[in-house]
Amino acid sequence: MLRGIPSTISSDLLKAMADMGHGDLIVVADHFYPPFSKSPNARSIQAKGMNCATLIGDMLKLFPLDADFSEYPVLCMVPDGSGKEALMDQTAAQDVIEKVIKNGYSESSIGVIERTKFYDLAAQAFATVCTSEQEPYGCFILKKGVN
Repeated sequence: MLRGIPSTISSDLLKAMADMGHGDLIVVADHFYPPFSKSPNARSIQAKGMNCATLIGDMLKLFPLDADFSEYPVLCMVPDGSGKEALMDQTAAQDVIEKVIKNGYSESSIGVIERTKFYDLAAQAFATVCTSEQEPYGCFILKKGVN
């Protein structure tokens, strides 16, 4: 047994986060995301029963974001043709933003990415974590940092 690991972090997720290097991407996806077709080379990790905000909040206790070298180390999926204002309509995104800030990062480290561009970027992900998030567009990409 390990100390200090949130109970929401499975052993598969813990291993994936430990195996990732600086700049690697991890997708934290909603219940509707197709991990095998959109991130075919990524490790697929199940986190059923979890919502994105809780899981990301717990991940950030262990997982450094690339806030020093990346403009947006957290990307939130929005509908095609939308901008940052679309986050105001997304409960999942608002909850994740609060968790990111609570873990010591600024709101300016959070960007948006349109759905089709999200899928393109997600194809490069090291891992995909599939949650039970029910909010529309409840998908996020985190970029790992070093400290």
